[in-house]
Amino acid sequence: MREVMLVIHFIGLAMALGAGFANLVLGMVASKLEPAERGSFMSKLVVLGRLGQTGLVLLLISGLGLLTPYWKIIGDMPFLIAKLSLVLLLLISVAVILSIVKKAKGDPAILAKIRPFGMLNFFLGIAIVILAVLTFH
Repeated sequence: MREVMLVIHFIGLAMALGAGFANLVLGMVASKLEPAERGSFMSKLVVLGRLGQTGLVLLLISGLGLLTPYWKIIGDMPFLIAKLSLVLLLLISVAVILSIVKKAKGDPAILAKIRPFGMLNFFLGIAIVILAVLTFH
């Protein structure tokens, strides 16, 4: 069962971080477009957000299963505590992004507020992977 959970976890990781990388690169491309074209371009990237969210759900579900043997000794694993803290911060940031998207209703000026959170999420994802390696090497 652990192997199945690891496969699901890595698929979720690929989806979530892949969407982050894609958004980073496409955001740089969009910054060079005219404002009217930029809004249209960015509105089509919503599908990447859904991909990242789906990956995050897979990561959470599989991660909880994979953590089962560690709950009793979590106090002795500072990197794991740090990783879980960053995951919590990531979830809060994603919730803020979803709130902004819901309020924006396609308004490019409001949607522009997402960019800093997207960058934060990207770097949080990288830090979480590094902490996972340090925890479970």
